[in-house]
Formats: sequence, C-alpha cells, structure tokens
Amino acid sequence: MTALLRSLHTAVPPTVLHQEEVRDVLAAQPGLSRLGTRLVTAAFNASGIERRHTVVEEWQDGGRGTGNGEGIFFDPETGHILNPSTGVRNTVFTDHANDLYERAARGALDGCPDLGPEDVTHVITVSCTGFFSPGPDYQLVRRLGLAATTKRIHLGFMGCYAAIPALREAAALCEADPAAVVLVVSAELCTVHVRVANDQDTIVGASLFSDGAGAAIVTGETGKAGKTGNAGVATTAGGGAGTGRAPALRLDGFATVLTPVGEEAMAWNIGDHGFEMILGTYVPHIIDEHITGALEPLLAAEPELAARPYAELEHWAIHPGGRSILDKVQARLELTDAQLEPARDTLRDYGNMSSATVLFVLQRILERAGEPVGAGTDGERVCAMAFGPGLTVESALMTLVR
Repeated sequence: MTALLRSLHTAVPPTVLHQEEVRDVLAAQPGLSRLGTRLVTAAFNASGIERRHTVVEEWQDGGRGTGNGEGIFFDPETGHILNPSTGVRNTVFTDHANDLYERAARGALDGCPDLGPEDVTHVITVSCTGFFSPGPDYQLVRRLGLAATTKRIHLGFMGCYAAIPALREAAALCEADPAAVVLVVSAELCTVHVRVANDQDTIVGASLFSDGAGAAIVTGETGKAGKTGNAGVATTAGGGAGTGRAPALRLDGFATVLTPVGEEAMAWNIGDHGFEMILGTYVPHIIDEHITGALEPLLAAEPELAARPYAELEHWAIHPGGRSILDKVQARLELTDAQLEPARDTLRDYGNMSSATVLFVLQRILERAGEPVGAGTDGERVCAMAFGPGLTVESALMTLVR
C-alpha cells in the first residue's frame, strides 16, 4: 500500500520585507566595514528575491514601521539593528510560531473536506529556528481539538531538508496502518536570528532567509481517507480561504545521501546572539558535483526512470536555498526553465524559509496541475530535493494522481 499527500497549505506572517529596503538598512549599519558593505550589496542584488515575510514587525517598511514598540531588533531613532540574546530571540519564536503552525494546519485540514480534526491520528512538526516545550506538536493537538491520544513527533534542528524526512515518516506510518491520517507541519522563523556582521556567511543568510509555514495531510491510498481522487489543495500561499479540487501526490520513494565533502560548508549553530548559519560559498559547487550521485538511490527502484534523461521527469520541486544553487541544479540536470519555475518563483516571492520552503514549491506544482488547462496530468512524476547541514541531500519521488 502506498501513501498519498492529499492536501498542502502554506502560511506566512503579514509583515513584508522588500529586498531593496532591507539591503539599504543593512548596508548603512555602523558596524560594517567597507568590504562588509560591498558584500551586503552584492549578496542582496544576486539573491533572486524580491520580497520576504517576517514575524519581526519592527522591520516593517525597512525599519520605519511602528513595530511592537519594544525595540528588540531595531532602533527607529538611530536606524541601528539591535543584537538581542538568543534567549530573547527564542521568546519571539515561541510567541509567534504557534499561530503559523495552526494557520497552515487548519488550511491543510480544510483541503480534505472528508476529514476532520477527529480523524487525525499522528502529528509531525518540524523546525530548526526555535525551541519550546510543550512544543508545537502539543500545541497543535490543543489548538485544533485533536484527540488526546494523537501520536506526536517533532523533528528539530535538522535544517532546510527536514520536511522531506517528515513526509517520509508520514508515509511509513500510513503504510503500516491504512487508517492513519498524518498531519505534517513545518514552521520556520529564520528572521529572528538576523545579525549584523562582516563575515560572508552572516551577510548571505541575512539576504536569503525568511519566515513561513507549510502543512500537509498524508493518508493511505485507501482506508479512512477515502478515494484517491478526493484531494484538495489550498489555493493561496498566504493562508487564505479556498479548497479547489486538485491532484494528490502519491509518495513513491525517498532517499538520503551524505555528500563525501561539505560537512564544514553548511552548518547551523547556537550562538550567544541567535542561531548562526554557516553557508560557505562552495556549497553550490558541492551540490553541482554530487547531485547526480544523490539521485541514484532514489531512482534505482525504477530502472526505466533512471535510464531516462532527468528532464523527462516532468516536475522538479527543488529547495531554493539560493539562486546559485538553482542555477547549478538546472545546468547539471539539464532541466528546462519551466521545470525550475516553481522553485524560482518561490524564492522570488518568499525567500528561503528553511524546511518549509520545499512545501511551497510542491504547492505551486499542484496548483498549476489543478488549473483548467493544467501543467500536469495523471501519472506525471515529481522529484523533490532539499539540501542541508552535513551536507545532506534528501529527495522524494512522487506521482500526480487524480
């Protein structure tokens, strides 16, 4: 028995960051060296991002917004970015994360009209940008009115690839129990860790990362969830209403690969003033050199598919870790512009929301497939890939079904 991803919904905070405004604010910080200022300009201009979302209201209108009046992250009088402790930043995460988790989860449930909160048997939550306990898995049970016996798993601090292992665990649960209904929710508040520094890793992180959440409902192909064609996908990435009929995704297989190099090139550490991203400039080159090898175990289960050119696999949900990563993937796999469009559009409109981002890309693929003149038909294949610390490549092979 196989598992189905039957519904996807995404949510973002209301405060929008316009890339040019944030660039100018960061470039004007007194602690930056001349080289640091040049790096800010170069990183922001090359990011492929136009806008992002944040829970930090103080950043509104480039730091000129009303904010929450507490001056935790930004001093509007001096124009200086402040440097709160990790504890303060984590409190902001705790205060805001639950609402994003809940909005995304409710939208995913609304996308399955034949299911209600009482049907959910398992909750899997994901985040690497904050910690609290009882955690978001517990809070979702309370907020959504799920059964007190709902089984819960939280995947923490894995990084940008973590949504794919979460889907893998959901699929395994449904394969073991045909009656299982698994709610998967990833929420990341990356902007609570923005800092000012002259090192390239910090600057690149400030130019890329943003806040958002994605949720999915995974069930068995038969069982409590009903027929395979009864799938709904929420139609707005901002979490608005709408549950138009759309294809589902059959979860066919998963693979995990550690590249032979790159352990020092991508990491996520806890510092005294926030979580610190290590994102070496060599990461796109590592992905370029090893992405075909990372795909081998995923495609090995289907030799006919493995023998075809990569571009003949119709849809690609690539985690947009940055524009250069997407450029390397597209060139190495010889994919078309149309196949990279969902990833590039997600990067442009939302930035890099760490683990939640690949769910935004998958949602775009499903929305387009469900249009009257859709970009996808029954039986077309989808390959999802995400990259994270280690350097770890997580991938999933899926099939569009109606």
